[in-house]
Amino acid sequence: MILKATSRDENLTFKGVKPCEIVIVGGGAAGFFASIVCAETCKEASVTLLEAGAQFLSKVRISGGGRCNVTHSCHDARQLAESYPRGGQALIGPFQRFQPGDVTAWFSERGVALKTEDDGRMFPVTDSSQTIIDCLVGAAGDAGVKTRLQAGIKSVTRSADSRFQLSLTNGETLACDLLLLATGGCRSGEAVQLVESLGHHVEPPVPSLFTFNVDCGWLKKLSGVSLESVEVTVAGTGLREQGPILMTHWGLSGPVVLRLSAWGARILQGLDYRFSARINWMPGRSAEAIGSELLARAERDGAKCVVNTTLAPLPTRLWEQLVLAAGVPLDTRWQALGKAARHRLIQQLIRTELPVTGKSTNKDEFVTCGGVRLNEVNFKTMESRVCPGLHFAGELLDIDGITGGFNFQAAWTTGWLAGRAMAEAANRG
Repeated sequence: MILKATSRDENLTFKGVKPCEIVIVGGGAAGFFASIVCAETCKEASVTLLEAGAQFLSKVRISGGGRCNVTHSCHDARQLAESYPRGGQALIGPFQRFQPGDVTAWFSERGVALKTEDDGRMFPVTDSSQTIIDCLVGAAGDAGVKTRLQAGIKSVTRSADSRFQLSLTNGETLACDLLLLATGGCRSGEAVQLVESLGHHVEPPVPSLFTFNVDCGWLKKLSGVSLESVEVTVAGTGLREQGPILMTHWGLSGPVVLRLSAWGARILQGLDYRFSARINWMPGRSAEAIGSELLARAERDGAKCVVNTTLAPLPTRLWEQLVLAAGVPLDTRWQALGKAARHRLIQQLIRTELPVTGKSTNKDEFVTCGGVRLNEVNFKTMESRVCPGLHFAGELLDIDGITGGFNFQAAWTTGWLAGRAMAEAANRG
């Protein structure tokens, strides 16, 4: 039986009654949020947050290029769930209880205003992730959460009285009544072993939200060039996405590539990240329509060089490289562009084939698909169905979203549910 005390001091008892001891493992978005919600909801509980690294909220710090893409401006639970390649169905119910509007209100109540950009992504108006970090750290301190860095978990066992016995990597031991694991993706063997030691199964983790490495000389000349809308497909897989693209010195990036990598995470891993990426630079226009535009250009600008007169909306540098890749010489004028060359150029515009030879992490961010099997978790409370008193939140679960603030939203939602559930269990005593 879990008993309550009126003090937040872990060393203080009231008439011999100890407070409910709750340990949250993982100082990222999900773990931090859960600890705050839990401590604010049950003021008598002793809440301790452990982080294996040297700093808290490291992914929050680097998210969105240092601006922190807090969430996405989508307030319909079912529509929001469609942005999760894995876990979307399980999140519909949770999103009906805590969604982006609730996140916005939570931060607003603590003095942090969020803004919505044209694509739906939401950032702090300061455009600084430090604003979010300061808010979370401050809220945890105000709620009485005890935080510890460089305190990783080596193992967890259950004692005869059903309490969790934690062995830390620094040699210490802790005991608690309720335990939340929010350690991020199961990228290490140690994390998988820990989860499995508590009776759970783990879907094998593989990378998601990555960019494509392309070994193509003319593409490397386009580093920094972007386009608002292209269609990218992966040959032989059925994977297809449309959206903004960015050329880099190593290959292809941008939202369209990141979304493709998320939806195709396991498929692309099965291909060892070696495949042909096909790009339609002018989606929405048929080959016939483009052919008519080229013929019209030949009539209007016959004396001009093809390479110097781009077709909108293609950037000049991209157009030049596509013309050359189609085998059209630099000095070719529109009036001299023959039928065969025109056909090659049309094909290059709607079906550029680029050899992908590997992947790269999106900036410093790293997201995985895979994790704790969702049917082993109660998504009303985030409590384990196989190990009472154990809860999960965040990316440790087999949940991952596309780019745009969706992974943080899953962290806030699952952290909120877990924090509330543990607080209610502590209050029931």
